[in-house]
Amino acid sequence: MNWYFDVLKNYAAFEGRAGREEYWHFTLLNIIVGIALFVTLNELWAVYTVVVLTPSVAVSVRRLHDIDRSGWWVLIAAVPFLVIVLLFLMLQDGEPGENRYGFNPKDVIA
Repeated sequence: MNWYFDVLKNYAAFEGRAGREEYWHFTLLNIIVGIALFVTLNELWAVYTVVVLTPSVAVSVRRLHDIDRSGWWVLIAAVPFLVIVLLFLMLQDGEPGENRYGFNPKDVIA
């Protein structure tokens, strides 16, 4: 749950990097909450979808930065069948060490 709330706290942070763990925890919990709201409270689901749109795009851009890709790659999700390419990119391990987008999130000692 902490990953989910950390992403929501940094809802408009498009700079830096997000590791696979941060991205996938947020995405999977977002899908679970979205499905639960869609099934039970359809009106609230629409509001939830709009509210988490910016954090979802921001964490996706930071995830792409982790694999040393531009955040503009997120736009390929608008083209059918290229979503598979984006999914493949999100599954890749991040660049080791520091890259042009900042430090490696795996190197941070909690």
